Amino acid sequence: MGDVTLDDDRLLPAEPTVRALARELYHQVRELPLICPHGHVDPGLLARDEPFPDPAELLVIPDHYVHRMLHSAGVSHADLGLPDVDGVRRETDSRRIWRILCEHWHRFRGTPSRLWLEAELAEVFGVTTRLSAVTADDVYDELQDRLAQPEFRPRALFARFNIEVLATTDEATDQLTAHRALQEERWDGRVIPTFRPDQVLDPDQPRFRESLTRLAEITGEDTASYPGYLAALRQRRDYFRQLGATATDHGHPSAYTAELATSDAEKLFRRIVEGPTEPGDAELFRGHMLMQMAAMSVDDGLVMQLHPGSVRNHDPALLAGYGPDKGADIPGPTNYVTDLKPLLNRFGNHPGFTVVVFTLDESTYSRELAPLAGYYPAMQLGPAWWFYDSPHGMRRYRELVTETAGFYNTAGFNDDTRAFPSIPVRHDVARRIDCGYLARLVAEHQLSLDEAHQTAHDLAYGRAKEVYKL
Repeated sequence: MGDVTLDDDRLLPAEPTVRALARELYHQVRELPLICPHGHVDPGLLARDEPFPDPAELLVIPDHYVHRMLHSAGVSHADLGLPDVDGVRRETDSRRIWRILCEHWHRFRGTPSRLWLEAELAEVFGVTTRLSAVTADDVYDELQDRLAQPEFRPRALFARFNIEVLATTDEATDQLTAHRALQEERWDGRVIPTFRPDQVLDPDQPRFRESLTRLAEITGEDTASYPGYLAALRQRRDYFRQLGATATDHGHPSAYTAELATSDAEKLFRRIVEGPTEPGDAELFRGHMLMQMAAMSVDDGLVMQLHPGSVRNHDPALLAGYGPDKGADIPGPTNYVTDLKPLLNRFGNHPGFTVVVFTLDESTYSRELAPLAGYYPAMQLGPAWWFYDSPHGMRRYRELVTETAGFYNTAGFNDDTRAFPSIPVRHDVARRIDCGYLARLVAEHQLSLDEAHQTAHDLAYGRAKEVYKL
């Protein structure tokens, strides 16, 4: 069967002249430090700095990309060792879980999951045996041996990955205990929080009322009143900023924004909190609160990120049994020209405001998002996200947005991952794809080689650092 071979020119253009140019560009940027302005790594991982438990706990159980593909093959979430909503795991044999992945490895051919995992195993852990039912146990044992060694603990990997800064994503009511512990310890790695207030901005969230109560407890504000609610949000934003946050993040169902008069906002808030609500109240409230978040960003300087368009928890049985974020989220159509108009008309020209917009609706890149970012100074395009965080997705992204938005109205790359060891692999893929795109422009005489070198550096490092104020 043979070992996995990672060709030095992987993902670079096949045409020899363009490939040579891409290789030159890539070798300039491949060793640059990693700027990770948006992701979902648990900061407690680095605060505790304990060995990773085993291959399944590291690479299968937390990865919703893996869950969804295996579920499509008829594998149950219970057999993958996922804890149910009561915290109970039916399958606790990690070796058996790993075997399931290896038995179905052929299903990942052509997917970014295979690309990431094979590169991760080879480059991070030095394991080059190809996964299969036959090799499952040998690979498991080899990985388990690596994970027991001190050089594979989280902080050692953080240093080896050359991470300059890592941002996590944290709920508004999170006390940020791990972040405080890291700062008090004066560890030299830079890990910062990101303010994610969805649980207290979205009435459709299952823990909305519970989260409002918690928000009141930790701020001392009356979150049953609209003024007290806004004051509590400002207080929490300030707390996050004190611990290094430079950004907020909003995962709303849509990009809808709306500005209400204070009296109308108070009435809407009262209906949301006390009931009864009217049809459309939840969407109107989310839209109004995005405007409030933008206004607060103008005041405190936090960069605003907007991640709309995911039809989350499409499978109600999975949600009921295992909770959210288990792989059943599906992209949906999104409107930006109309939905973002109130926000951009008020704040899009403000010199102190930055909003980074992402999409799961690729049809909007050239039609809506690139033209908007190519006009409003405050708007930046986030990189290809989630389902499109893949070689072809990244190429399509550059092809669809560059002619209208250019390179310098895009926000560089972020890995947006829960899988900590995959971070350098994901950045490497993005750098290879961007260098290939730039090489094509040079070969077509649309860009000089020196400009391509500068742009490659900026896409790999400079843009994310500048846009996110890092």
